[in-house]
Amino acid sequence: QVQLVESGGGLAQAGGSLRLSCAASGRTFSNYAMGWFRQAPGKEREFVAGISRSLGSTSYSDSVKGRFTISRDNAKNTVYLQMNSLKREDTAVYYCAADRVHWAAQATLGAYESWGQGTLVTVSS
Repeated sequence: QVQLVESGGGLAQAGGSLRLSCAASGRTFSNYAMGWFRQAPGKEREFVAGISRSLGSTSYSDSVKGRFTISRDNAKNTVYLQMNSLKREDTAVYYCAADRVHWAAQATLGAYESWGQGTLVTVSS
């Protein structure tokens, strides 16, 4: 399995921006579709954004479409989540995940074999 480590979380004001990073190690990063998920207190983990192994095909949840951008740098074994126009409801622990089976990113948790430890994003008004 690939090992994943997220970074970049923290405190931001509503309307502000943060960029999350997820560094992968242990396996060939370009063989994995990557996803970002989040889990707010008392809620289930949900899909945020995903990116395919190559060619940069992306998908987003409706709640973040137009505000968040996922990207990857296969040379640096890293996937990013640029979060703009943050809202209080974006407050959550954000996780990156890796899927070796599918070429395109899936929105279901069960598709992913590896998960990072999570990074907390707190948005204040």
